[in-house]
Amino acid sequence: MDVLSIIVAAIPVTLGVTAASFAIGALLGLVLVAGRRSRWTVVRGISRSIVEVLRGIPPIVLLFIIFFGIGSGSLRMEPFQAAVIGLGLVSAAHLSEVYRGSLLAVPKGQFEAADALGLSRTTTSARVIAPQAFRVAMPGMVTWAISLLKDSALVSTIGVAEIMSVTNQYARSSGDGLMPFILAAAVYIAIGTPLAIWSRWLEKRFARIRKAA
Repeated sequence: MDVLSIIVAAIPVTLGVTAASFAIGALLGLVLVAGRRSRWTVVRGISRSIVEVLRGIPPIVLLFIIFFGIGSGSLRMEPFQAAVIGLGLVSAAHLSEVYRGSLLAVPKGQFEAADALGLSRTTTSARVIAPQAFRVAMPGMVTWAISLLKDSALVSTIGVAEIMSVTNQYARSSGDGLMPFILAAAVYIAIGTPLAIWSRWLEKRFARIRKAA
């Protein structure tokens, strides 16, 4: 089997790690941003601290802590599980900041109008604020997905057989240290470029919508 076939066969694993980590991060990010906007000072402080810690730890260090530290004790983990948990936590911290920025971009008049109409806080958040904030957040979310796709190469260090892992193994066994990695880079570009184009398109489209409004 040639190196390109080996790399292509590992694409589903790379995409699986990326998609699962992003999904976890997207959900936990909502929890963190809700905590950052809580009425209680303690909750805001805890949420902010979690975000700062997760953003401050290099992803590879967090992966090692989870897999070689926590995962080597009574709580056993497979490499794929540890990879998804580690990158999912990193994603949660970054996406929570994307969400927070998008909420800050919603004009204060929207909150005041909803309050004047007598809408509850839940209804205001779900029906008025969230749709507007989501449009603002989408380009940032796609941009993070691209970064996460590239960061997924780090999970090769804990034994996940994704693109970089199989490429490195082939390079070691064949003695060819150049072509396998060039092909791997080309595959990453081929996967990430459509997302990058989509992100730029979203930014321009939502910018036009905001100007029209």
